[in-house]
Amino acid sequence: MLRHFGGVMRIAFTYIGTIVGAGFATGQEILQFFTKYGSMATFTIMLATILFIWIGVKMMVMAYDMKAKSYEDLNRMLFGPRIGSIVSLFMMVILFGISTVMLAGAGSVFAEQLHMSYQTGLLLTLFLSYLVISRGIGAIMTVNTIIVPIMILFSGIIVWHTSSSPYAGNWMFLTSDYSWNQIWLAPLLYAAFNLSTAQAVLVPLGAAAPNKSVLYLGAGIGGGIIGLLLIGAHIALSSQMPGVTQFEIPMAGLVTKLGYAVQIIYILVIYCEIFTTYIADIYGLTLQLEQRSKIHNKFILVLLLALSYIVSQIGFKVLLSALYPAFGMISMVWLGFMVWKRRSM
Repeated sequence: MLRHFGGVMRIAFTYIGTIVGAGFATGQEILQFFTKYGSMATFTIMLATILFIWIGVKMMVMAYDMKAKSYEDLNRMLFGPRIGSIVSLFMMVILFGISTVMLAGAGSVFAEQLHMSYQTGLLLTLFLSYLVISRGIGAIMTVNTIIVPIMILFSGIIVWHTSSSPYAGNWMFLTSDYSWNQIWLAPLLYAAFNLSTAQAVLVPLGAAAPNKSVLYLGAGIGGGIIGLLLIGAHIALSSQMPGVTQFEIPMAGLVTKLGYAVQIIYILVIYCEIFTTYIADIYGLTLQLEQRSKIHNKFILVLLLALSYIVSQIGFKVLLSALYPAFGMISMVWLGFMVWKRRSM
């Protein structure tokens, strides 16, 4: 029973760590997709949570049933062999783009927050990534099992602190001038983008699971906790609206009030969330390229790390603004196929 519970939580934490990235830690994603839409954000977060639980479980169970080697096997099932191969190729570009954004973000944390060299942040991240990824999905699960509980604890501290604010109830009363179409499209885009890119880890994770019950519970708990983290961050950010919208890192305004020690923890949480997303994407790319080329995975891993290092020299902000808008449409199409795909679960 204890081993079963441990397996469930490792899957749950890996799911959370793969979905939750730097945009979540800074609060920017939550602000842009939910909080800025006012009191309706509570309901749109519920919709996103349902999708994270439903599609997360479905994706992993499908991967388990077909014993998928990489996310290309899943896409071939969804779209057919020819189109599925094209979609996987496009997803490969997306994953590589995100990985370079994450690596550049890690360098930015070192340069802007720790006042160290940008290159130091890149090289340290590359070194740690190689150590983890070269040991396979088990090592990635272990890293997330350590990092994600710390992230959850930190989020709880932030929510607890804002609960005593005179504007703690803002999340129930904030108004918005956005149209209903914009408000209800936001959670679909958010879930679609995060789930479509998370397949890089969730597919091999599902395929390697010992049984379906572990997947149902692990993905269900993971999706539920993602929803709780979203609602907690939304409540905290709402207490600082509308002033918080002027910050590039919205959560910074809350964290600075909690003292220097918590600020240091916050910086580490951001870095760790960047790191978990980076290793997830590079791992998924390694599996995909190994399946396509039959080249040894260690060589592919070193090549990907080196290429992401070269591209990350462009910088975090430039990469973010150039790459992310292009990912939305294909992610929505992918989500639509996942929703409508009939498969026994």
